[in-house]
Amino acid sequence: MKLGIVGLPNVGKSTLFNSLTKAGAESANYPFCTIDPNVGVVTVPDKRLDVLGEMYHTKKIVPAVIEFVDIAGLVKGASKGEGLGNQFLANIREVDAIVHVVRCFEDSNIVHVDGNIDPLRDIETINLELIFSDLEILERRISKTTKVARNDKSAAKELELLERMKAHLEENKMAKSFTTDDEEEQAWLADYNLLTAKPVIFAANVTEDDLGDDGASNAEVQAVRQYAKQEGCEVFVVCAQIEQEIAELDDEEKKMFLEDLGLEESGLEKLIKASYHLLGLISYLTAGEPEVRAWTIKIGTKAPQAAGKIHSDFERGFIRAEIVSYDDLMACGTHAAAKEKGLVRLEGKDYVVQDGDIILFRFNV
Repeated sequence: MKLGIVGLPNVGKSTLFNSLTKAGAESANYPFCTIDPNVGVVTVPDKRLDVLGEMYHTKKIVPAVIEFVDIAGLVKGASKGEGLGNQFLANIREVDAIVHVVRCFEDSNIVHVDGNIDPLRDIETINLELIFSDLEILERRISKTTKVARNDKSAAKELELLERMKAHLEENKMAKSFTTDDEEEQAWLADYNLLTAKPVIFAANVTEDDLGDDGASNAEVQAVRQYAKQEGCEVFVVCAQIEQEIAELDDEEKKMFLEDLGLEESGLEKLIKASYHLLGLISYLTAGEPEVRAWTIKIGTKAPQAAGKIHSDFERGFIRAEIVSYDDLMACGTHAAAKEKGLVRLEGKDYVVQDGDIILFRFNV
């Protein structure tokens, strides 16, 4: 999974990116690595892996990972090349979802690019840049498709779709609110890879004082939540400054620090939960002495396709899956005890994998 972190200057975007990626760097099994100056890979916290590691006396624990991209250069006019606009737009087309950092705090020492705090205005600024960029993509496609539409029914149909989408965006609506039941049209829309079609998570950046009640008393946070509800987006409240402090601590110190603040989880954990929920993702597990690992899949994935996440041969030669749920295994204490109670079962090609399933795939190629 790849998430792009965006936001106007001085909203805490880069502070959050730096603290999240550093916080995720503490796993010895999958250290934080810099792919280029603004890309980092962090591990997905999953306590189940450590428990299974002890149970199976495993040699290696491999968590799921998320790739964060700090998208630079977004200012008014980015779609026209202002700032690092063109580079920003190229980077953001590659991500699965957008994490939009919105400033919801006052600080006279940190000047807002527009002079005052207004999260809804900031959201609109970024949305407009994305819309402008998408319109440019559509106009190029319209120009190309028009040339062949007179003698090609399929091209004529696509041209009609392009014009409808263009009109939709020109009303300042995001592509994700555009719907069609036509499978061919859906395939075309996916091929356009429009920026405004990407799922969005809003990170409401607040001061430490607003963390205790999760931003409930912060009017700006409430405005963001109301907007996100209308748009079908996720919201999580975070203090980028606190996250930066947490990133410097080891696991035990981090736990004590969060407890002192009255918090149950860090911003990184909140973001990961929001990301999985927004994108409809779950994790299944594989466990044994050589390795315990988490595999990320879409909700509704069937067993053969889940097996394909490990290796294409597993999917191609899938026979059946031996499965026990994590909760059942914990209740029984051992795999053998779970098997005696009939909680280890064999499932076929139509089985839909559930979060926390511990799976051994049987295949033949």
